[in-house]
Amino acid sequence: MATPLDLQEQEQLDSIKHFWKQYGNLITWVLIIALGGFAAFNGWQWMQRDRAVKASVLFDELDKAVTAGDTDKVARVLADMKERYGSTAFAGQAGLLAAKAQFEKGQNDAARASLEWVIGNASEKEYAVLARLRLAGVLLDEKKYDEALKALPTDPPTSFAGLAADRRGDILTAQGKADEARAAYQVAFDAMAPTLDYRRLVEAKLTALGAAPETPATVVTVPAAAGASK
Repeated sequence: MATPLDLQEQEQLDSIKHFWKQYGNLITWVLIIALGGFAAFNGWQWMQRDRAVKASVLFDELDKAVTAGDTDKVARVLADMKERYGSTAFAGQAGLLAAKAQFEKGQNDAARASLEWVIGNASEKEYAVLARLRLAGVLLDEKKYDEALKALPTDPPTSFAGLAADRRGDILTAQGKADEARAAYQVAFDAMAPTLDYRRLVEAKLTALGAAPETPATVVTVPAAAGASK
């Protein structure tokens, strides 16, 4: 004879069966999708780590080529880096490093190409901004002043604002636009922290243009004489 407890358990079992019959397929697919997404995410993370490790090996190879002054090998390694690991942060660093070595060897065309690639492809915005500053410097060296001004970052992060204004001042100075150059250097001077060594160089540029920045007057405190009357 069935007891009330047996009947209650049977009702619960029937409810579970009914629920699973109605929603079982949906739950199964949701679990499959969730687990598949989790596996895909883990796989993507592993792939990114693997790519970063391999990219770092190539970057070390490029760094050694730069140290050795072998710009031909620098160009080959950079090309390999761009093709295989162009989306990694190491690729942006490699482009900047290669451009520096190429510029120092007088290979301005190659340096410009490396910097332009970083500007268009770097995974980190800071690398693209730095590439623009260096590209402006290469164009300034070639006396392509209008192109140099256009190469400068238009809205750089705060940490690069002073350097961008300083480079603008250099270009304007080369163009003989002293007033505009002074204004640019003043922006650079104001944007840089007083403790930054580079700020002194900007100060020297302002001084050379007859606009030495004002420094706060030094306040001298004279100690009260011993035994002075109150």
